[in-house]
Amino acid sequence: MTKEKTSESSFIIRSFPVGPFQCNCSIIGDSRTKKALVVDPGGDPELILATLIELRLSVVAIIHTHAHLDHILAAGDLKRATGASIYLHRNDKFLWDMLEQQCLMMAVAYKPIPEPDYFLSDDDDLSCCGGIAIHTPGHSPGSMSFWFEQHQTLIAGDTLFQGSIGRTDLPGGDISVITKSIKERIYSLDDSALVITGHGPSTRIGIEKNYNNFVRI
Repeated sequence: MTKEKTSESSFIIRSFPVGPFQCNCSIIGDSRTKKALVVDPGGDPELILATLIELRLSVVAIIHTHAHLDHILAAGDLKRATGASIYLHRNDKFLWDMLEQQCLMMAVAYKPIPEPDYFLSDDDDLSCCGGIAIHTPGHSPGSMSFWFEQHQTLIAGDTLFQGSIGRTDLPGGDISVITKSIKERIYSLDDSALVITGHGPSTRIGIEKNYNNFVRI
């Protein structure tokens, strides 16, 4: 299902599932500047590009919450089509380099993707819509969330789900680390904030703080 949010400030966000594992890809943009970020292009590049055309937005960066295959498969196609730079946290570079092995393990067709152009760090300015990067490791060592404070919206990747949390049994995962990331970083944000998850439905921070049986406050 496609979700879209707008405000008087010209903020646009549209999230929709893509690729063989239905990762939630998000397009975040400004209708005045026409600049946009694409988060987690995990497949279906034609759909992502068509949505950008529909919204009349130009991609300034392709950013990733982490480097599991279902979040990066279309990064190369999108870069070739738009010329936008690819961003990733340095600690997930080993997973990026293992894409062929990841595809083999999951029986997904492998297509090479280019190297990341830049590495993201904690509290980096995303240079679009007032967003900042938040390092939220645990699902993977380089897992990131993207916080748009003015618009009370968090892109959480596979760190936090509705009623659940990301897997920690994959290479680099750590249950104690993801719990700390959620409690100290994500749950410190406003309770009313919208959380767009890496898969499945969106939620609110306050709801997860009260009802998430994996990490509850």
